[in-house]
Amino acid sequence: MADLDDLREGCNFGLGGGVASTNNSFHVKGAEHLPWGMKDRLSRIFNPKTGRTVMLAFDHGFIMGPTSGLERIDLNIVPLIEYADCLMCTRGILRTVIPPSTNKPICLRSDAGTSILTELNDNVLIDVEDAIRMNVSAMAIMLSIGDAAHEAKTVANLYKAVDKGTRYGIPVMGVTAVGKDMARDARYFGLASRIAAENGANIVKTYYCDGFEKVVAACPVPVVIAGGKKLPELEALELCYKAISEGASGVDMGRNVFQSEAPAAMIQAVHAVVHENLKPEQALELFNELKNK
Repeated sequence: MADLDDLREGCNFGLGGGVASTNNSFHVKGAEHLPWGMKDRLSRIFNPKTGRTVMLAFDHGFIMGPTSGLERIDLNIVPLIEYADCLMCTRGILRTVIPPSTNKPICLRSDAGTSILTELNDNVLIDVEDAIRMNVSAMAIMLSIGDAAHEAKTVANLYKAVDKGTRYGIPVMGVTAVGKDMARDARYFGLASRIAAENGANIVKTYYCDGFEKVVAACPVPVVIAGGKKLPELEALELCYKAISEGASGVDMGRNVFQSEAPAAMIQAVHAVVHENLKPEQALELFNELKNK
């Protein structure tokens, strides 16, 4: 118990110097009124100094198996972990390969279903207790807007995950799925992103497109862009730069990092674009310098 013999009355309240109590605005869009635990987890993902994030996505194996660049997670991904702000992966890979000593926030792929061998998007939720046991910072749920067969099911997966995540203080990232019949434009991505946020997603992952600033403006939570298919390094860096310039809060890249000719150099170049506002040509110079070391 406290030592009452040395109980000293407080006297320094900062009143004499006119210093008011601080009431700082939170650095993550749409999270100002969330509970402390949710804010703490979002602060692990989004750098408090920039409000942005570089997420490294390597959850592709849950539908694609050992695709190029992900044949050996221990050899191809673990060396990149130190350069990422957040890791996006499945629970199987997290448990078996990712060292807990890395101490990086995890965005856990929290739904699973069909593979590339069948019809995609027929997903179900995993148990939220798994996310709690693994101390993840967010749960990622796919949302298939415009897919007549699976839209309602994936929206239900999202709001159920939000219900459970809110109960335990774990944010949810809604991930926009794009089917072959869906238009890849601002109207569609704006619709899908807004639906994700309206159903409680704390983060939205979607694709960059013409008119992307409208997608961001209409979404009340942070938008991070997917890298999509493998691009030449300069084009991938231009994609990052344009998205950040138009309001994205970060990137969640996979193939454009781990399928690069120099993955460690590439993720550092992406990091410089996102957090230091390097222009694509400057970031490419950095990539080449790091590649040749």
